Amino acid sequence: MGAEAIDYGLDAPLLVKRMWSRAGWTIAFGIALFVMNRVEYPGPAMNILIVFALMAAAFAGVGGYMTWSSKSAKLALREQLIDSLQLAGEEKVLDAGCGLGLMTVGIAKRLKSGKVTGVDVWDQAVLSNNSADAAKANAKADGVADKVRFESGDLRKLVHPDRNFDVVVSALAIHNLDGDEDRMKAVLELFRVLKPGGKLLILDILHTGDYAAELTAAGAVGVTTASHGFLWCLPTKSVRASKK
Repeated sequence: MGAEAIDYGLDAPLLVKRMWSRAGWTIAFGIALFVMNRVEYPGPAMNILIVFALMAAAFAGVGGYMTWSSKSAKLALREQLIDSLQLAGEEKVLDAGCGLGLMTVGIAKRLKSGKVTGVDVWDQAVLSNNSADAAKANAKADGVADKVRFESGDLRKLVHPDRNFDVVVSALAIHNLDGDEDRMKAVLELFRVLKPGGKLLILDILHTGDYAAELTAAGAVGVTTASHGFLWCLPTKSVRASKK
């Protein structure tokens, strides 16, 4: 199996599909109105068509940009984030909300004797074709199957013991939890399983300021945030922290 078989999925697939569908229906409706009115009201009919065409272009633009964010931009951002972790190669790593293994596999490729555990609930509404089997296939295709382990688990109640991982990462996952209380439970769980001196990195499109505040209140040190543009048409930021 070659690298061409690797697929890290389309984020928010239902929303992307909705954008493309709206683009199609909008331009179709605009054309229908134009055809019905072009003889009697040629000027207004053309103006209406232009308005609907612009609306359709906006919907298509959002759908296209979200697709690009999932298929290209997040891969480039992954490498930047992993570079910034400055891994030695022996770390024990947790990828919380791993999905199809975007960060899990990327980190595993940088390890020597270290291992990565990916945890997810495998919700296909938030990531297309999301499953443990598909994540394992990606790891196998990239030659790191022996360095990864995928588990089903709730980020709000991890089964792992306290101070268990040298590095904990979570990418584009926590915002999918319902409500501030559940999101903060997940953030505190990631901090709980982090070893003293370990590195915590959370990438997300919403609520990152709240994550940083919660970690600071929990006693995390070196809490910082960084912006990574507007992938998926939303402000994409990372939060970093460590434990004393």
